[in-house]
Amino acid sequence: MQNLTQKTQEIAASLLNEGVVQLFVGYEPRNGTESAMPAFVRTADDAARLILDDSCCGNLVVYLTKDEVKSAGKVAIVVKGCDMRSINVLLCERVIDRKDVYLIGVRCDSTGKPPMDKCTWCTVHEPAGCDVIMGEPLPDKGTATEEDPYADVQELEALSPDERWEFWRSHLDRCIRCYACRQACPLCYCKRCIVEKGMPQWVETSPHLRGNLAWHVVRAFHLAGRCVGCGECERACPMDIPLSVLSRKMERLVREKYGFVSGMFTEEATPFTTFSNEDSDDGIL
Repeated sequence: MQNLTQKTQEIAASLLNEGVVQLFVGYEPRNGTESAMPAFVRTADDAARLILDDSCCGNLVVYLTKDEVKSAGKVAIVVKGCDMRSINVLLCERVIDRKDVYLIGVRCDSTGKPPMDKCTWCTVHEPAGCDVIMGEPLPDKGTATEEDPYADVQELEALSPDERWEFWRSHLDRCIRCYACRQACPLCYCKRCIVEKGMPQWVETSPHLRGNLAWHVVRAFHLAGRCVGCGECERACPMDIPLSVLSRKMERLVREKYGFVSGMFTEEATPFTTFSNEDSDDGIL
C-alpha cells in the first residue's frame, strides 16, 4: 500500500472543517506495535493524528453499528476493498443508511507486516462505490488468485472424523469465552447476543468444551452466507484459535450450493433471507 497518510489527513481536515461529516474514523499509530489502532477524529486539527500505511490492517466497519458512532452524525470512514464487502452486507441488511456514511476508499493489494494471510487470495482491490478513492489503480485479477483460499479447509476435510474432532477439541478447549471474536466482527451487531440470554439459557457461558463448541457452532451458522472473510475474529482471538478455517468452510459451502459470495454488491438476494416457490424441499421433514 502506498504512503497515503498526507492525503488522508487532508481529506479528513477538509470534511470536518466544512461540516460535511461530524466524525472521521481512520487509523493512528499504536505505540510499541506494528499494527495501527482505530482513530476517532472530530476536529480538523486532530486530523494530523491519522496515518494510512501497511500497518492499517483492521476492519473499521465494525464501529459503524455502535451507538456512540451512529449518534455522532454523518461519519466518514476509511475502507479497503475487502472492508467494502462488510459495508455492502450492512447496506443489504438495512443496518446502515448510505446517506449517513462518507466512504474513503483506498486501493491496496496487501496489508499488515508481514501481509495477512487473507491478502494472498483477496481479489477485491478496488473499493467500488466509495465517495473518494485513493491510491493508484491496481491490475485486475478478476476472480483468480495465486493461492487457494480453501487449502487448509481441504487439508482438514481430508482427515478422519476422529482426527478432525481432535483438531477442534484441542483448539476449542483453549477458548476462554472472552467474545473478542464477536466484538471484532463487523456483522455481529445484535444488541443482545443469544449467549447472554439466561431465561432460557441457550448456550452455556462457562469456558469448557461443551459450551465452547456450542458457541462457535452458533456463531458459524449465524455468519453463514454473510461472513466476508475479513479475518478480524481470528486476529482478535487471544488464544490463537483458527476461526477463519471454520468461516471459510461455511463460505465454501454457500458458494458451492448457492453460487453466492457475500458482500460483493449493495443489493443482492442472499440465500438465507429470500424465499421462492421453486426452492427445493430436500431436507425438510
